[in-house]
Amino acid sequence: MKLSIYLLFFCTTVFAQADYPKDYFRSPLDIPMQLSGNFGELRPNHFHAGFDIRTQQKEGLKVYAVADGYVSRIKISTFGNGKTIYINHPNGYTSVYGHLKMANGEIENYIKKTHYKEESFEIEMFFKPNEMVVKKDDIIAFSGNTGSSEGPHLHFEFRDSKTEFIINPMLFGYNKFLKDTKKPIISGVYVYPLDSKTTVNSSKRPLLLNVSLQKDGTYLSDKVVANGSIGFGISAYDTDDVSFNNNGVYKVQSFYNGKPNFGYEFNTYSFDDMRYINALIDYSRYKKMQQRVQKLFMKTPYNLSFIQADENKGVLQVTPNLASLYRIEVSDFFGNKKTIAIPIKYEVLPTVISKEPVQSNYFVRANKDSNFALGNMSVFFPAGTFYEDFDLNFDVKNDTLFLHDDTVPAHTNFTVSIEDTKSTEEQRQKMFIGRIDGKKVSYNPTYIKDSVFNTKVKILGKYALVADTVAPKISIAVPVEGKWISAQKTIQLSIYDELSGIKTYNGYLNGKWILFEYDNKTRKLTHYFTDGFDVDGANELKVVVTDNVGNSTIFATRFFRSQKK
Repeated sequence: MKLSIYLLFFCTTVFAQADYPKDYFRSPLDIPMQLSGNFGELRPNHFHAGFDIRTQQKEGLKVYAVADGYVSRIKISTFGNGKTIYINHPNGYTSVYGHLKMANGEIENYIKKTHYKEESFEIEMFFKPNEMVVKKDDIIAFSGNTGSSEGPHLHFEFRDSKTEFIINPMLFGYNKFLKDTKKPIISGVYVYPLDSKTTVNSSKRPLLLNVSLQKDGTYLSDKVVANGSIGFGISAYDTDDVSFNNNGVYKVQSFYNGKPNFGYEFNTYSFDDMRYINALIDYSRYKKMQQRVQKLFMKTPYNLSFIQADENKGVLQVTPNLASLYRIEVSDFFGNKKTIAIPIKYEVLPTVISKEPVQSNYFVRANKDSNFALGNMSVFFPAGTFYEDFDLNFDVKNDTLFLHDDTVPAHTNFTVSIEDTKSTEEQRQKMFIGRIDGKKVSYNPTYIKDSVFNTKVKILGKYALVADTVAPKISIAVPVEGKWISAQKTIQLSIYDELSGIKTYNGYLNGKWILFEYDNKTRKLTHYFTDGFDVDGANELKVVVTDNVGNSTIFATRFFRSQKK
């Protein structure tokens, strides 16, 4: 039955791949394709939704519409994909272009008009099919480094226009733009004892297994000697012949005594799947060591759509009188495959390495609501907040809530509440619940009911009430007060807020609102004089920056410009 389910899934996947048009879409750039990130790659709190295409460490490369269609959406954000264009195509798919420097032609003109209409840099627009038509090969934009990009590149992805499911660009024939003859790399294989009675090679903690290369090109692991429930995990990455960096793997499949028991392919998935990455990986290890180990089992089942598992969800029961063999296969889209065999033997060995101690005073059941309170602080976990049951450390000391630590991942929001009867109403307006990480304080949107502060968060750790009475800082690198700056194409300011963070920023030139583009990475505000709001002679600039609790700073200066060419 297990094998039949797997074969059904395999056949369905093959036929589904054949349905995608292979020669319909072009490359979005006119340079050789190199990837700095591929589809499904493991990222913080999400799977990567497309390709990150290198742009030769430059901005301003021409970005082309990959097929006929219409611009269906434009989003300008200081985070995420930054400046992003979405194009709907008549064959039912949407192409997405992110981290753009700017759009081109009619599209850029519309964006600029909308900025000024809404008096905001961060905007989002939606269009009907006949409003902004584009043709294949049209230059729609220029590549950049906006949003949360860590360097110049183009984020490119495909979606199903109706369902919004994200689709691997390889399925549309984009493998023809790359060359890959290299096998994926499995840099680590781990075995996990999954209950308190189980030992693995005399350990009650996860162990890294030694592997050796065999004559046939496969790998063989040291024998696993265990009793009870165990599971395996891998640390793996993939490379190709042209991209020169480590990317994510495409397919993982494990077999127990020849039968498939856990696997996944990165073909397509929904945005609802994204945060389940924290269930798929060994999250605690990731937070402690910054190493992502993909678990090939579900200790507690979770709803990640593309996982195919047997009735035991990849968990193995090691029993007496049965010699077993576990096999892991990791493949890329081009069919290059790495295989590791792991022999398993039943034996009860004395415990040499005991279970890692956990400081706790409460127990959380993942499938039930939980509410904990101490003094003036409390936390409420709705059912389904966590992936697994766990021992919780909960305490209040020196006006700080100690809520375990961030090695346990939360899937959904939970509520932290802190009552304050000491502060005045005026003082409360400048306060928020902050997450404390060493000397760093992270702002959380906070609402007040009577004297109780509440916030919804997704990270365990330390929380406390924080007062922010300091206004944001505004500075200019090159002062312009009283100067003629006719040759300058831009005026640039730096803005910063130490505690609650920047909420709004608005610039006014000669009394009129002007567009300042904000780069959160550099904390720079930039206005382009090509917008045409400067006048001949004296110009009065005012910039107002407000933080998340209402503290404001005004920067004002006066400069001169000549309109003569």
